[in-house]
Parts: sequence; C-alpha cells; structure tokens
Amino acid sequence: MIAYSSVSYYQVRLPSGDNQISLLNIVISIRDLLDCVVEVNMSSVHVIVDYITTNDLLTSLQSSSSVLTNNLIVQLLSSGNQNIVGQIITAIAQQFNQMNSENIDQAISSGIPAATILVSSLGSSSLQGNSTSFNESALTEYNKILNAQANLRDYLITFTSDLLITTSNSIKLQSSALAQITQSTNQLTRAALSIASNRCYQLSLALSSMATQIPYEDAQIAANQLIQCASNVLTAVNGPLQERTSTLDLDYSRANMVPTDYDTDLESAWSNTTNQINSQVTSIISLITSSLNIHLNIGQNSIINTSQTYMSLETISTQSLSNRIVKQIENAQFHIPSDFNLNTNDNSSISLRVSFFNII
Repeated sequence: MIAYSSVSYYQVRLPSGDNQISLLNIVISIRDLLDCVVEVNMSSVHVIVDYITTNDLLTSLQSSSSVLTNNLIVQLLSSGNQNIVGQIITAIAQQFNQMNSENIDQAISSGIPAATILVSSLGSSSLQGNSTSFNESALTEYNKILNAQANLRDYLITFTSDLLITTSNSIKLQSSALAQITQSTNQLTRAALSIASNRCYQLSLALSSMATQIPYEDAQIAANQLIQCASNVLTAVNGPLQERTSTLDLDYSRANMVPTDYDTDLESAWSNTTNQINSQVTSIISLITSSLNIHLNIGQNSIINTSQTYMSLETISTQSLSNRIVKQIENAQFHIPSDFNLNTNDNSSISLRVSFFNII
C-alpha cells in the first residue's frame, strides 16, 4: 500500500520495485461507507530510480544540519503527511534493499563468509561462498556501503515515530513502510530497532482496538505487514549477538559519545535491547492474534507466509483437537495425541496458533 485518500485527486510517489527500471502494476481499491470494495487495475507504468536525489540525501546526511534541513526529501518527510512519508520511505527502502542485496552478493563472491554478514530467509537454500580467502579491501568496501546505508535508514525511520494512527488504512500504510525499511536486517542500528519495534507495537495495539469495526481483509493486510516488521527487528537485534551480522559504526560512535541514556557496554546494550524487543514482539503477536481471531469462526484459519515469518491461526472445536495433525512451513508437521486433554467442556472452541520467525 502506498497511499489512501478520501478525495478523488491526489499525488503519489511511486516506488521503483527491485530493478533500476521496473514495470509497476497499480491497483486502486475504491470503498464505500458500507465497506464494499471494487478494485480497478490501472495501466502499468515504468518507474525509473532517481539515484541523484537519493545520493544528495546521503551527502546531506554527512554535512551540516542546515544543508540537511534544506534537502527536498527531508522537507517532504518533515511534513508529517502519512502518504508522503510512507511513499518516500517505501521508495528509498526498496531501492536500498536491492542495493544491500547486491552488496552482500558481491561480498560473498569475494570470499567473505555468508554466515558472518547475512541471515537467510525462511526456507532458503544454504549460500555457498567463495572458497578462496578474501582480501581486506573487499570487507572494507562492504562495510563502507553497509554503514552509509545504515546511517540513512537510522535517519529515515525517525520520521515514522510521530505519525498519527487514525484508521485501518493508516495502520496498513505505516506498517507497510516499516516492513520495507526494516527488511535489510543487517543495516538496523539499536536506535532504529527500538523505534521500529515501538512503532510496530503501537500499530498492533491500534489494530486490536478497532478489530471489531473493520473488515477481515484490512486486519489481515495490516497483520501481515506488522508480523514482517516484528520478525525483521527480532532477526536484526539477534544478529550482532550471534555474530551473524556486523555491529554498525553508528552504534560504536554513539556508545563512545556517552550520553546519559546510552549504554557504552555494547554487549550489555544489545542484550538489553534484545530483551525489550523480545517482550514487544511477544505482545505484538498476541495483539495480532486477537485482532484476527475476532473474524474467525470454527473451522476457519488465517495464514501469513512470507520470507521472514510463518504464522497459522485457526479456530477449532476442542473435540477436533484430539489426534490432530497440524501442518507447518515446508513439510513440517506435528501430531496432537488422542489422549491429549484440555480442562474445557466439549462444546467450547480454542484458537490454535503456529508461528516461525526467521531469527538466526
């Protein structure tokens, strides 16, 4: 989702997708006051990446605050308009996600072990790196690009903190942008992780509060994006602790600045951040579960299956629980024995949730 509006005419800034020049398929959903929806397929458009504007933003980020304030993208982000902020963050994040993938591929082909710079997606095959030793220049170049892009993500995500949460469309738009900007889990600083996790929790809380007033489709779309964001931050915060991703320069520099609220012991700091995010992700899953459960009758299920996470939610009768086979991601499954007993009556129903997160 890149925009929503109650007016007939408005501007949008389109993302480029995964390639330098990509064909973008646009679908417009038109909804009336009774939540009846019709979808209109628009003509596909070619979107060309504006590298000049993005590079100007990177340069401005390394310059004085006055230069940064005068940057066009920063001025748009500072507007506080949800559509504008969401569109810009999504567009830049998609561009940088592609560049990050290329940087990782180049590093692996240069002999840098994949296990030290990357956490693979769920169900992916193992990565085979170059068996030859790599020179330090390859690692230096990888880290240079990594940290430059991480600095920009760290800056961009701050503009999501104070956006108003008004409707289900607001939740879908903001959660989509968060899922995009947190996708490259090796480029998220401690500060960025905290902002993303807090925002994801606030959006999940808002979704839960309005779950009875919105269609299932809206709840499902928002839940999908929120689960992806939660999985991303969980993966990212565990990466440095497990030595699967590098500790970013910005985290090192902030630790050495010694502000009153910043822990200078990076190992301890990461552990504290991890504990906080683990707690928030648990709450996010619980809130999303309750939001979807409201819409599920006995025998119905809801499945979220992405490269970051898998979650299956099903409402069943207690009678059907005995001797049940529950299928999971890929070919995995588990069996509930016939003598399994719950302290409930035979006419009650339960919610059965199975979830996997791409942590390490």
